[in-house]
Amino acid sequence: MVLNADFRPLSYLPLSLWSWQEAVKAAVAGRVNIVSEYDRVIHSPSWQMRLPSVISLKEYIPAGRKPAFTRFNVFLRDHFACQYCGRSLPVHDLTFDHVIPRAMGGRTNWTNVVAACGPCNLVKGCRLPRQAGMRLLRWPVEPSSFELHEAGRAFPPNYLHHSWRDFLYWDSELEQF
Repeated sequence: MVLNADFRPLSYLPLSLWSWQEAVKAAVAGRVNIVSEYDRVIHSPSWQMRLPSVISLKEYIPAGRKPAFTRFNVFLRDHFACQYCGRSLPVHDLTFDHVIPRAMGGRTNWTNVVAACGPCNLVKGCRLPRQAGMRLLRWPVEPSSFELHEAGRAFPPNYLHHSWRDFLYWDSELEQF
């Protein structure tokens, strides 16, 4: 797992991961700090090292100002839930819907596209939500990179090595007793 210089992952969804070869190359070149290691050792004829599990960049990389307008990022902004009925669905069961249909001059952009389940998308069809008797749960807006980053934290990947867990949620608010 790759952390920025502030010890936060470069991204949460997808989780910022490098291959072990890239991590070793960056460590040997001195571009990263090794924060945690696996038990496995790799070696050449003249040296050996434990495989890096968590690395941090030595130089901070600021997050991009504007996130890319992609199907996945729309679903992430909408928390993988239909914006008409509220059902949470896996990515492969979601579609996207133009709030103002393209046939009525609607654009394909952050402020006109929402995640929708197939049944709701079919009911709405090529009409405005009010014409179809539907309401949006949240009106679409262009998210900041920070907002998408925070949304990604809510959806951890299927596999997390135990050595990564401390670095994924270290800035979460703690419960007070």
